Amino acid sequence: MKKVYIFFINFLFFNAQAQTVHWANKVLGFSSERTEAINQGPQYRATQILGIPNKLPQIGDSKCAWSPSGADTYAEEFIKVGFEKPIKIRQVCIAENFNPGAVVRVLAYDSTDKEYLIHENKEDGPTVKGRMWNVIVPQTTYSVYAIKIIVAPAKIPGYNQIDAIGISEVDFPYEAKINVAKNMPKEILKENLGKGVNSRFGEVAPIITPDGKTLYFTRIRHDLNIGKDKAQDVWFSKIQPDGTWGESENINSPINTAENNAVSTISADGKSLYLVNIYMPDGTYRPGLSKSTRTRLGWEFPKEVKILDYYNTSDFTEFSLAPNGKVLVMACQRNDTRGWKDLYVSFLKENNVWSKPINMGRSINTAESESSPFIAADSKTLYFSTPGFAGYGDSDIFLTRRLDSTWTNWSEPENLGNLINTAKWDGYFTIPASGEYAYLSSEERSIGEEDIFRIKLFPSIKPEPVAIISGTVVNAIDKKPMAANVVMELLNDSTSKDRIVAEFDPETGEYKMVVPLKRSYSLNASKKGFMSLSENLDLTKDNRFREIRKNINLIPVKEGQTMVLNNLFFNQSKYDILPVSFPELNRIIELMQEYPSMEVIIEGHTDGSDDNLMLNVKLSQERANEVKKYLVSKGGIDAKRIQTKGWGPSKPIASNATEETRKKNRRVEFSIFKL
Repeated sequence: MKKVYIFFINFLFFNAQAQTVHWANKVLGFSSERTEAINQGPQYRATQILGIPNKLPQIGDSKCAWSPSGADTYAEEFIKVGFEKPIKIRQVCIAENFNPGAVVRVLAYDSTDKEYLIHENKEDGPTVKGRMWNVIVPQTTYSVYAIKIIVAPAKIPGYNQIDAIGISEVDFPYEAKINVAKNMPKEILKENLGKGVNSRFGEVAPIITPDGKTLYFTRIRHDLNIGKDKAQDVWFSKIQPDGTWGESENINSPINTAENNAVSTISADGKSLYLVNIYMPDGTYRPGLSKSTRTRLGWEFPKEVKILDYYNTSDFTEFSLAPNGKVLVMACQRNDTRGWKDLYVSFLKENNVWSKPINMGRSINTAESESSPFIAADSKTLYFSTPGFAGYGDSDIFLTRRLDSTWTNWSEPENLGNLINTAKWDGYFTIPASGEYAYLSSEERSIGEEDIFRIKLFPSIKPEPVAIISGTVVNAIDKKPMAANVVMELLNDSTSKDRIVAEFDPETGEYKMVVPLKRSYSLNASKKGFMSLSENLDLTKDNRFREIRKNINLIPVKEGQTMVLNNLFFNQSKYDILPVSFPELNRIIELMQEYPSMEVIIEGHTDGSDDNLMLNVKLSQERANEVKKYLVSKGGIDAKRIQTKGWGPSKPIASNATEETRKKNRRVEFSIFKL
């Protein structure tokens, strides 16, 4: 069901007035509806008449419109619709998107369901193929609760389609408009990436790595493709120091095979490619998704990504992975699909299996086909392609923004405008974490067939800014790189399950992740045999894209080793532990439970900004005591295993000259004195 939307149009008079159109929000009855034998979804059904026009101002066939079951039949057809807010009317707006002129009578109904003939159409059919027909009527003395239109299909050859019915209190003709993104620039340069990427063959489906340095794409029928009939292979290109794209290369086996191959999405660190279809050991495929990770020796053989109850009755599908690696959006056709393909969402479960796909809802899914989804780095902005909303061509690119954590509640889709969308099929929008450029496929001004272009994004269609956090994990003793679990958690929500887990390179200890700004995080690294180290990362004041390098030193579990509890927080001059500190302390509990003979000392420190030495010593001791109390009460740790000491300001590790350096002196340390 389409949303009811209110349009505002200024009168061309000296005293401008606002026109409000109330669109039908329920079907009260109909004579018949067209059904498609190959798809029993809601295409052409009566419910497609509800809400705003989906097709106009573009004209032509639309599966998002009501169509009677027969074309050119002599029996009259009808549909009756109701409105949420009854009003006295001067106008009925009928969106005849295809083969207009078949409506012969328009009837109105009051609160008692009394019927009034308000217009009888005796004119010949219009010569246009579609129109917004504004039926101006004398002011009704009653509030209109419902409208019925009578259609004579034989009057106009072919199937008749009606996209929407609305009523208005004014007689100024309503004009259907495209919901274009706000503050569109007057010009947008659609820059061809050049011969390093594009050729006389087809280049489609670009996927840019979050760091913006590597572009993967699908190349069709190229001479160097290795598949059957050289149909479809994965290629890649790297950006050069001068900003141009280098000569593209075939990614080769095991990703490219004798069958058609395509990259669909990529991990936040750029090291795992998600490939359409499940690769079988014998070289064949079956429908689904596979994952290949790059190692020192090259790309691994793609492994199946297990999605519960996954099936797709369409021949085509696309996927997009959220930066946290836990949300997967896909375009496919299933039993509850509204169109040829809908957008679905799946969530990663604890056993590394993805949940059953859930339809993402009527806000974005139509009776047409939704395709090529892309989740931006902010995990809130979704770009996708569809002909199901008013646009400029075959299929346009739209954006929508997530409104809650369900991933099924989205803002009204916005068309990216005619400087990006064309009269042909447009899709495959992909954006690096910086949000500076978008990459897409297009046939306009191409070298050969489809080419890959980039455009500079303007503010109203940009995702929210993010940061790329990257670095190495090393042994604090010998400084050698090591593999570890690296996790980012929200500091202001100790109950949040939305943790960001980094995929790291076990050979170099490298990790990389993308996180939203305006939040404070705990960056935690852990490995068996080492103390779990965390660091506070405050991005609450950042409002522009950042790349942050954070190298992590993991401390071996040995006698004499000390670490600072960086994510342990107290109110100023108090010793009550704040709830955001609990994950930090829970990691200490896990460590002491793993080593039941371990004995430790908790030491509190303050800065030297206060002259009252004894109060500072007392405060540092009380904070150390509170940590011990938590470990004993929440973790069941024997109190005899924990000593405490308050040092006040006597052991600074930084200057007390500035607030930034004083923060380092206000700390609690955890030391192992016996294993």
